[in-house]
Amino acid sequence: MEFALSEEQKMFLAMFEDFSTNEIAPLAEDLDHEETPPHDVLRKAAQQGFLGATLPEAYQGAELDFVSYALLVESLARDCVSIAVMLGSHVSLVAMSVLEHGTDAQREAFLPLLASGGEVRTGVRMGGFALTEPDAGSDIRALRTRAVRDAGFYLIDGVKTWVANGEIAGLFLVFAEVEEGLSAFLIPADTPGLTVGYREPTLGLRNVPFNTIYLEGCRVPGAHLLGKEGDGQAIAERAQQRLAITLGAAGLGVSADSLDVALQFATERIQFGVPIAEKQAIQNYVAQSAVEMEALRYLTYHAAWLIDQGSDVRFDASVVKAFGAQVARNVTNRMVQVMGGYGYMEDYPMARKYRDARGLAIIGGPTELHHVRIAQELFSAWDVRIEP
Repeated sequence: MEFALSEEQKMFLAMFEDFSTNEIAPLAEDLDHEETPPHDVLRKAAQQGFLGATLPEAYQGAELDFVSYALLVESLARDCVSIAVMLGSHVSLVAMSVLEHGTDAQREAFLPLLASGGEVRTGVRMGGFALTEPDAGSDIRALRTRAVRDAGFYLIDGVKTWVANGEIAGLFLVFAEVEEGLSAFLIPADTPGLTVGYREPTLGLRNVPFNTIYLEGCRVPGAHLLGKEGDGQAIAERAQQRLAITLGAAGLGVSADSLDVALQFATERIQFGVPIAEKQAIQNYVAQSAVEMEALRYLTYHAAWLIDQGSDVRFDASVVKAFGAQVARNVTNRMVQVMGGYGYMEDYPMARKYRDARGLAIIGGPTELHHVRIAQELFSAWDVRIEP
């Protein structure tokens, strides 16, 4: 593979960084304190084509390759991980699932709306991925949401939790059991029987609305079944693999900006008569962080490139997700230490970055689950079956 970015990718990167610097960075701290979805920023992102980043132009998308999309997420996460996660969940989990598994009619009906963010006065509408349940997180075999056929429709009953973008979703991708197995359904937010409920307050990622949704006799047309009955597990796994790489890019972004913030602080902070940058302990912190970040950069870009090649990314996605979360946590933790008391104060950006980075080890499947998936791939050659 070619390790250098193409001229087009460099141009995209400059555009993404300009957008984040001008539209997100000045508002990031206030947005975190408000703990509400950043509708104005999302609307501007939609106008730039970011909500349809990887969708074809025929559906009002920007038709970016996945490497360029990873660069977009990385750039946004430098200034606000919440916005990167909202966009990543929308594109990687919902929009690309419709693109990959939808019929022509489903693509024409839903993709332009997902790419544009909808045309509503209340704010941008995004995609919500509804898989997790109160008693079924990583174990999709324990899902209790059920769909029953009813004269050309499906009646769906169940509860979904931790639905990112829940309160601003215009379209939900909901997973439910039918006779043939786990299946996926496209359900507009205004469908009778679907109710968006409680929003979970979180330590970090405070702008991401994580909601519970309730499905009570929710009547869904048969034409809204995504793929075939029983395809749900394959659709969910493919979506989660894309998200894993997306979150690796987010981890890279928040790590890079955290290092930049701490480097500037270390050159300006004087202790014992010299800048703390001259202290070996500080140098070790920044050097260790730089090494880990460079490793993550190539892992992330390589996995994104594999998606562009149509390759199987089951192993690579879990490696990127697990390592990305580790690097983000390690780097932000070290940079808090570099900044001392200032790093621990909410008036400075490192506190927010530290809180946001910690969430990357949980969302998109916890690190422990990805370690199991990595072990499954490694032991498969030895005919050893690994269970979570």
